[in-house]
Amino acid sequence: MIALMLILPGLAGLIGSAMVSVHYLDTMPRWPSPQESRIIPRNIHGIMVFQTEAEDRNLDLIEYASIGVFVAGLGLGLVYLEKWSARQSRAAEQDDQFSKYYL
Repeated sequence: MIALMLILPGLAGLIGSAMVSVHYLDTMPRWPSPQESRIIPRNIHGIMVFQTEAEDRNLDLIEYASIGVFVAGLGLGLVYLEKWSARQSRAAEQDDQFSKYYL
């Protein structure tokens, strides 16, 4: 349950950052604009747009935080699956031993 609670918000954050990137692609200038402080380049789908430091920092924060939360949820999910499969394996071995002696 905890893994899902981390994976789903991570995916939502990645979708949100993709939406922000597409918005940036539509609205930002494709050449530096020092008057607006848009001098930080960002390559979005092969097209270079220029943004401010704050916009760059915010989008990076959303992307990296989403990836971190998603990977944490994925890691917890894999640990859970490993423990679950080990339990299932032990239960199957015990069932085999039981049937060998009592059947």
